[in-house]
Amino acid sequence: MPGGLSPEQLRKHAIGALLIATGPKPRVAVAFSGGLDSTALAHMLVARRRQLGGLRLIHVDHGLQVASREWSRHCARQARAWRVPLVVREARVIVQRGDSPEAAARDARYTQLREALQPGEVLVTAQHLDDQAETFLLQLFRGAGVAGLAAMPRRARFSGSWIARPLLDRSRVEIENYARHHRLEWVEDPSNQSERFGRNFLRHRVMPLLREKWPGVDQTIARAARHMAEADALLDATANRDLMSAADGDGLDVAALRRLPAARRRNALRAYIARAGVELPSTVQLEEISGSLLTARPDAQPRVDWSGGSVRRRGGRLELQVKPRPAHAPRLEITSKSWTKSWNWRDHREFILNDAGDTLALVDDAAGAIDLDKLPRVVELRARQGGETLRPGPRARTQALKKLLQAAKLTIEQRAALPLLFAGEGPKGRLKAKLIAAGDRWLDASVSATVKSRRRARLVWRRRGND
Repeated sequence: MPGGLSPEQLRKHAIGALLIATGPKPRVAVAFSGGLDSTALAHMLVARRRQLGGLRLIHVDHGLQVASREWSRHCARQARAWRVPLVVREARVIVQRGDSPEAAARDARYTQLREALQPGEVLVTAQHLDDQAETFLLQLFRGAGVAGLAAMPRRARFSGSWIARPLLDRSRVEIENYARHHRLEWVEDPSNQSERFGRNFLRHRVMPLLREKWPGVDQTIARAARHMAEADALLDATANRDLMSAADGDGLDVAALRRLPAARRRNALRAYIARAGVELPSTVQLEEISGSLLTARPDAQPRVDWSGGSVRRRGGRLELQVKPRPAHAPRLEITSKSWTKSWNWRDHREFILNDAGDTLALVDDAAGAIDLDKLPRVVELRARQGGETLRPGPRARTQALKKLLQAAKLTIEQRAALPLLFAGEGPKGRLKAKLIAAGDRWLDASVSATVKSRRRARLVWRRRGND
């Protein structure tokens, strides 16, 4: 890409790439951070708005930086100057165990973009060639498979419509030249300089060295990503055929799976799980599903569990059980002794208790201590007030929760964080409802499972800060 495109050529290229991806007169919403890339792209589209069926900007405020409010105001001023509608959404970033801050912020941003998008509107983002190379390498270093190494497509399905990336084959240098040529103003996020984030480390330390040794390496990596996308499409087509031959209702026929070569068997199982909207198991777990689970005795009913779901063998049939984590699971920040919140556990099996990511979850378990048929559809989560009692077993006497806590030698901090579950309404707002569980440590006999219980589960209280 010697010299790259001139500013006017880059603008024409962006419009042309967008129309090729979407068709004529698309209604467009630009993911507008106020940074260099999205400012340049928005400016290009504003200048050619007559070729569009509509144009809006969507800004997501993560609240992660002190200056984030000022960035929102900057975006509002720019939108007024361009006479383009702007929507500002506020995102709450919660980092779960095992997640990177980058991934959490990205998920929060795309959740807000998805909700702000109107029916039939195309989301347009400003990712470019440098971003594509960085994404490929990040996926490579994480041990991703073919789908991960395909990196970002120029166009993909998104929230019932499309997401388009018209600058994906153009460099950051070309975009910066465009912005400076038109004397655009943009905001600078200081976190982009922090090399503790993997992408920034690649951007500032690794990619300059690679470009010095291999000029044009960005285009080479992008070409490799396209090859991976083609390979992924072929693997998907193969999985389609194999899953059709192995289909047994909503499950899979064990004998049909065992007839497949090992690599195709894993490919089919990976596709079967992914298409259910479930996060994939680890490589070790997938090996177990495709190996020992299929070769176990028919009467053994073995099962492999992971955070997103489980696969169980029942005779000659493989069944997937989904443990969905709702994108908008209820969240409750515990700030005082006075909080209370309703939890409809049939809609959301996991309740996020606070911004630290502490959770209380109901997990299906054939040997679980809870009888789900005895559990009210909606329970109350409350902080400890004092005076609570509980009968921790059919033959146990009713005991004060305070004494149970003392006997268990829980620390003051653990006692304060312990979430309590109540059944029933207290009169006139007073806490008279029945205590049915204290975290995952004690369960009241009123909801305890027996040998006759048909649906059983267990409570799991996770404190992220102590993992």
